[in-house]
Amino acid sequence: MVKMADSSSPSSPVTITVTTSVPAQSIGLTSPIRRFSVSNNPNSPISNRGGPKGSSGGNRRNSSGGGRYLSMSKDEIDECVAYTVHIPPTPDRRVVSDSQSSMNSLPSGHPLGSYIKDTIYTGGFNAVTRAHVIESSLDESTKAVKSELLCGMKGCDEKAQDGNWKSQCECGFKICRDCYLECVGIGGGYCPGCKEPYKDASDDESTEHGSEEKDQPHPLPRGMGGVKLEKNFSLVQSFKAPNHEFDHARWLFETKGTYGYGNAVWPKDGYEIGRGNNDRCENPPDFKERRNRPLTRKVGVSTAIISPYRLLIFIRLAALACFLTWRVSHPNHEAMWLWIMSVVCEFWFALSWILDQLPKLCPVNRVTDLSVLKERFEPSALNLRNPKGLSDLPGVDVFVSTADPEKEPPLVTANTILSILAVDYPVEKLACYLSDDGGSLVTFEALAEAASFARIWVPFCRKHKIEPRNPEAYFGLKRDPLKNKVRLDFVRERRRVKREYDEFKVRINALPEAIRRRSDAYNAQAELRAKKKQMDMGDSTFDSAKVPRATWMSDSSHWPGTWSSAEEGHSKGDHEGIIQIMLVPPNADPVFGTEADGVSLIDTTDVDTRLPMLVYVSREKRPGFDHNKKAGAMNALVRTSAIMSNGSFILNLDCDHYIYNSLAMREGMCFMLDRGGDKICYVQFPQRFEGIDPNDRYANHNTVFFDVSMRALDGLQGPMYVGTGCIFRRIALYGFSPPRATEHHGWLGRRKIKFSLRRRKAAKNGENDDEMILPINEDQNEEDEFTKALIPQRFGNSTSLIDSIAVAEFGGRPLHELRGKGSHGRPSGSLAVQREPLDASALAEAISVITCFYEDKTEWGKRVGWIYGSVTEDVVTGYRMHNRGWRSIYCVTKPDAFRGTAPINLTDRLNQVLRWATGSVEIFFSRNNALFATPRMKFLQRVAYFNVGMYPFTSIFLLTYCFLPAFSLFSGKFIVQSLSVTFLTFLLAITLTLSMLALLEIKWSGITLHDWWRNEQFWLIGGTSAHLAAVFQGLLKVIAGVDISFTLTSKSAAPEDGDDEFAELYEFRFTILMIPPITIILVNMTAIAVGVFRTLYSPFPQWSKLVGGVFFSFWVLSHLYPFAKGLMGRRGKIPTVVFLWSTLICIIISLLAVYIYPPSGRQDAGLMFQFP
Repeated sequence: MVKMADSSSPSSPVTITVTTSVPAQSIGLTSPIRRFSVSNNPNSPISNRGGPKGSSGGNRRNSSGGGRYLSMSKDEIDECVAYTVHIPPTPDRRVVSDSQSSMNSLPSGHPLGSYIKDTIYTGGFNAVTRAHVIESSLDESTKAVKSELLCGMKGCDEKAQDGNWKSQCECGFKICRDCYLECVGIGGGYCPGCKEPYKDASDDESTEHGSEEKDQPHPLPRGMGGVKLEKNFSLVQSFKAPNHEFDHARWLFETKGTYGYGNAVWPKDGYEIGRGNNDRCENPPDFKERRNRPLTRKVGVSTAIISPYRLLIFIRLAALACFLTWRVSHPNHEAMWLWIMSVVCEFWFALSWILDQLPKLCPVNRVTDLSVLKERFEPSALNLRNPKGLSDLPGVDVFVSTADPEKEPPLVTANTILSILAVDYPVEKLACYLSDDGGSLVTFEALAEAASFARIWVPFCRKHKIEPRNPEAYFGLKRDPLKNKVRLDFVRERRRVKREYDEFKVRINALPEAIRRRSDAYNAQAELRAKKKQMDMGDSTFDSAKVPRATWMSDSSHWPGTWSSAEEGHSKGDHEGIIQIMLVPPNADPVFGTEADGVSLIDTTDVDTRLPMLVYVSREKRPGFDHNKKAGAMNALVRTSAIMSNGSFILNLDCDHYIYNSLAMREGMCFMLDRGGDKICYVQFPQRFEGIDPNDRYANHNTVFFDVSMRALDGLQGPMYVGTGCIFRRIALYGFSPPRATEHHGWLGRRKIKFSLRRRKAAKNGENDDEMILPINEDQNEEDEFTKALIPQRFGNSTSLIDSIAVAEFGGRPLHELRGKGSHGRPSGSLAVQREPLDASALAEAISVITCFYEDKTEWGKRVGWIYGSVTEDVVTGYRMHNRGWRSIYCVTKPDAFRGTAPINLTDRLNQVLRWATGSVEIFFSRNNALFATPRMKFLQRVAYFNVGMYPFTSIFLLTYCFLPAFSLFSGKFIVQSLSVTFLTFLLAITLTLSMLALLEIKWSGITLHDWWRNEQFWLIGGTSAHLAAVFQGLLKVIAGVDISFTLTSKSAAPEDGDDEFAELYEFRFTILMIPPITIILVNMTAIAVGVFRTLYSPFPQWSKLVGGVFFSFWVLSHLYPFAKGLMGRRGKIPTVVFLWSTLICIIISLLAVYIYPPSGRQDAGLMFQFP
């Protein structure tokens, strides 16, 4: 329920009333800061629905209704917005007693941190946004109120000055008048809280406010035409200054100024670092001493390898052309049908090879320099650009997605979260979001357990530099844990942490059973109460009262998400949106721990114990809405994170892919922040897998794709997005075009036209009306492209979300000294600020943007965010970015950046490949086909994307070609009339060039010959099974509109001690996808037997045709050997279903073959034939 307040505190624009189930007893709170991005969403719980026409809410509705960007003035800011959040009573938080009723009117500025941290926010379609407190925080809040009323100086118990005091520091540090005068007189005029000098340091407190001389900033550069502050986009609207008299970061951002000698913030008496006199110097420092070394380098493949490799490609291309010409000009008149099928298949295979090989002409390698990154963005010495020594790196939001706790074990997800929380990146710049698309209480409580264990695990990793920082992977390493460890307390602390982790695993694995027992107990009590109430009302019927079988939380309240027994409003497709902050945003200053004692297991006196922000998010789902699977969940996280943390970059991970290299984010930032990095939309890391059988039977490592194809694409316009292990630039996900682009015209795109999209206006008369230009602060035209792009029709009607776009764009810019020609940069130190604290209004707005109806009539999923319409939304999303002119980077690190799991079972592997191939077919029949790409995409990049949509159709020709050897042996004919020298020469040349190309690929990519051969084998296995089914599914969707079901890939949990690590490899689960490969194996084996007996008993044996047919049959069978081995299971035990299918297929094929081609050489009437 939402209402406007009649009056408000002068120090805060937002008033929050937190009520229990008794309306008369409430606790009034005020937000700690002013939030300028108040929602104008009419569906938002903080919008004004019943206010007067003159209120700010009414003005906002009028503004948004016109579809224009909102700029709020000071008059609007000073108005008060209030809303009420309903909190049901819980055992941990009882109804406020009469003795506590004095807390109903707390002073303004009361902190909301404890309420934000321990509160679940829910809401959605036709539902009231509610805040459910799960822990008691009254005692802590009372202490906080008391401390806020007193002076913050140690040993002083005097009353602090109020917030309207004119000499109040911008940081908000509470201080009494006597201590203030002492700091001004003795302490050099520095604030004890932020160590910054007081603006108006004066001993005379009686001076009138109007007589104060305010700081005057330097005038803006001429030619700007007068800057209107309320119309411009700024980095932040001062995280600390409540009065907003002058914001240095805003001034720098809008004037492109820098901190330097003569600027407004330079000390008048010279350069000063500290308080001591020894730190002063008369001349400003020389900022040109900073070395502009590059953060990254591109290393090409050796000429001795790449030149022969390219030469062999053209030699094999010429050999294929000659071979196909000869095949067409020499038909086999004895078996024209066999000749026609073989020639058609060979032409298609040649086209498929060309499409696959051409993008591999320009492979590259890249290396980063992390020392330069640290020197540039995390300087060890204090300076005026960064007086507190804070990190200047941009913020990163990490997205982890999960959907089903049964197929994706909570322990695997919890370990992934722990590896993220312990990553080597500034804690205050990191935020982790878990998207639970199933709304499961098991996942929620597992995340809570992970947040608790992180307080032990993360300091342990930082102290001893643990790698990897996934506890399951670390404790499962088979190497010496003492290697490279020098601290004497390592062994003792490792033993303690290992014991805690074992208990943590037990709690996580017991969660499903514990929740079930808890829910059964509470449901039984609810049934007893309902039955007693029924008897008290005099109902003597024997029918028991119907009580919903709810899922209960540990605090005796209903879980707002999915229940184990689905009920209305509590099923996987029907539940409210949920947001819970598990770990609140940390402070900017390091917080060191204590010595080891009964509470703290490890000594953390010299270790920063802060933890990144951790948020649980479950978007709202309702019947009748298309939720768009994983892509919809990712877009919900994009909007939520924009309001809560707004990191300029986004790292996307699957729940089973953890951070193996703690420096992986820094490696990715090297590319994003280097010169020209503003053109990079994402940095893709290779996928590496654990738990794969040593022989890699089904090519699960997929090294040929990740180490050959992706490296080659990196030399063009960049690798494809593969769904996980990718760092995005946030504004690229928003659908904006890059600051500069290149169009490729002419034959094969050889004529290039470069231009800047920041200065280029969108074409008029309907031409290129989808162009979204990046924000330009110098452009004062209210009708510019960026203003048009920010209307609700694109991003929805949340002004908080729209306001965050310019901030995210600024944070992702390179530094001024690293910006390229025609690009915009940011001053050094501009991001060394503390993050804006969260309040209830931000969380209420975050709830509103994850509702099921928010995306209606917007461009989310069409142009903005992850793209909808395909089960392989990852490839389509990357294609759209490349199509707008962005480029991507492939980052290969040592050790691996991320590691995950892959299905080693044959059935799961085929289902996974089926989903990928089905998505490719959808791409081929959609507007995302590379044939319709814009000129901004390079020609070879377009060829690579076209091949993505084409490769499943190769299965039709591959299936036909696998049967041709059998047809040849059955009929006694061959694809050529005779095995001539010319045919054998062409065949030898094509085979040798393919083998030499494979060897050179192995040389420059670093893969092994075993990896290459496994990839070839599974290419045929997948091509004759999953790819073929994908083609039929895609055609059914295009022609008949039959929707394609999504099968979630099961994630394997870590094996227990004593269990077989690869037991899943030998499990056999029959699927219809296995029928074509089984048929091919049986047909070819039968054909070899028939051909051999026919030739032996023939009066005129034709050994050449027999050898040709048997050779190609063995070629097919050798590729299908891993499939046949998978059918046999453990110790060669073949399942009964395989015997049944084999017998049936063999009988049918044998009868047909002998009937059509009798061994006697003549065909009698009916079924009359005789053996020789």
